[in-house]
This record gives sequence, C-alpha cells and structure tokens, in this order.
Amino acid sequence: MATKNDQLTARSAPLAVGDAAPDFTLLDQDRKEWKLSDAVKQGDVVLSFYPLSFTSVCSTEMGCISKDMAQWSKKGATVVGVSCDSFAVQKAFAEKEGYQHRLLADMHRQVCKAYGLYWADLNVANRGTVVIGKSADGKGKIKFIQAREPGKAMDWDAVLGMV
Repeated sequence: MATKNDQLTARSAPLAVGDAAPDFTLLDQDRKEWKLSDAVKQGDVVLSFYPLSFTSVCSTEMGCISKDMAQWSKKGATVVGVSCDSFAVQKAFAEKEGYQHRLLADMHRQVCKAYGLYWADLNVANRGTVVIGKSADGKGKIKFIQAREPGKAMDWDAVLGMV
C-alpha cells in the first residue's frame, strides 16, 4: 500500500498556469490510494493544500468544500484536500467535521514540494489551491494556481468559476 512519488521534483516556487501537473498517488483518510491521473480522466480536479488539520482556517476551507459538494459535482469536478498530516489524522479530521470529500496524506511532503507549495519553516504544505484540467495528451495541466498567506482563506466562488 506504499505510494511511490519518487519521480517528483521539488520546486522552490509554485507551478504556473499551463504547466504540466505532476502526477502522484497518495493515501486518503480511508487508506485508499488516490491517483491524480485517474481523477483527471473524469474531469477537472481541485487540489486544496492546507498546512494542518484541526486548525481554524483549514477547518473553514475544508468545510466550504464539503458544503458546496453539489456545485462541484454539477461541474464534474473532483475536489480533494491535501496536507502533510497522516491518513489517521485526516480520518479523525473528516469524521469530526463531517467532511464529504477526500483528504489526502502527503506525509513525505513530495507532492506539496513538487507543486511549489511547501512551507519549509513549519515542514508542512503551504495554503494553496490548484485547478487541473485534462490536456490534449490526456494528462493534467494547471488551469489555476494560487498560494496564499497562512491565515488567508480561499475565495471558493472564484475557484468554482475556473472549473
């Protein structure tokens, strides 16, 4: 059940619109593998990177995603949260808050580093949102990306408009 993301290259700055989205596989809160390239085949994917579970802004952002699941589904988008917490912490977070979406465990920090969304001072993911669409070759392509200051929440209406 180990995920292999050794092919990912760490970046010092966030990816840009038009860049290829690095493919990855992570475990979700139920210890099930989730692969970006499989999800992109179904439609746009929104990755919501957040520093830590059970913190105020992170809880608010994840709550907004779950509250608006019908709108995301109507647009054919898959939305997942990504943090460096373990799958066990992600499960406790999802159950306590009643989230309806997947939370992915980037415990080795390979994915947040590959997307240029790594907060080195705290050794966690930076707060950021990435919208990935399918490119002509069937792979993921960045449609929208935004890194934010630690206490600043995402404007989800703006992201929904990008899907």
